[in-house]
Amino acid sequence: MKLQKLLSLVRQAVERYGMIETGDRIAVGVSGGKDSLTLLMALKKLSEFYPEPFEVCGILVDLGYENTDSEEVRRFCEALPVEFSVIHTQIGQIVLEERKEKNPCALCAKMRKGALVQEALRMGCNKIAYAHHKDDFVETMLLSLIFQGQFYAFPPVTRFEDTKLTVLRPLMLVEEAQVRGFCNRYHIPVMKSPCPVDGTTKRAWAKELLGQIQREHPGAKEHMFHAVAEGNIPDWPQAAESVRNL
Repeated sequence: MKLQKLLSLVRQAVERYGMIETGDRIAVGVSGGKDSLTLLMALKKLSEFYPEPFEVCGILVDLGYENTDSEEVRRFCEALPVEFSVIHTQIGQIVLEERKEKNPCALCAKMRKGALVQEALRMGCNKIAYAHHKDDFVETMLLSLIFQGQFYAFPPVTRFEDTKLTVLRPLMLVEEAQVRGFCNRYHIPVMKSPCPVDGTTKRAWAKELLGQIQREHPGAKEHMFHAVAEGNIPDWPQAAESVRNL
């Protein structure tokens, strides 16, 4: 996928759900993976011509694993350029060694969110952007249906009243395969996940399930995403127009 196509999809999501306003300072939660680096580059490039002026910075929460090396990510941010901050934590040790969580993802995500929010506030940000793409939305819906008996997916925009921060998901119209192609085309320095449970979680299972459904029934993923976007899910803002018209 070319940069022009990425920016078009991100801008459609931004304008559809009113994600960006004049004067925003947006922190991108950077893991070093393909999704977050793609989002960081997309928002930086969008900020260079978007009619509502805004700023972008990157924040990486280091979970404390020995094999974590964020130097290439730092150089990537300097080249864009965007301000970049690394928060060093021992979240990995706490979740996996001290707490010995059988399902560590939920606690890890909660602790990472806390560290990210604190640093975003320190850096003067009023919004945080997460790199959830279209596949993530559908996978979350499948997990919610299967394991919680609810039809749900995280909303495009969420406001936290306690911190006054707003969370955005500008990659929501971009498919994971498009992100992968974008990173290959532009040689994005993707950092291998240091998490020891990466690829073994329920989300990884949902990804495989979605892939199987899509292979056996081409178009099913798009239909499921449409159901999510048009499903009147609680907490979802109303879009300016139907996502199906994209």
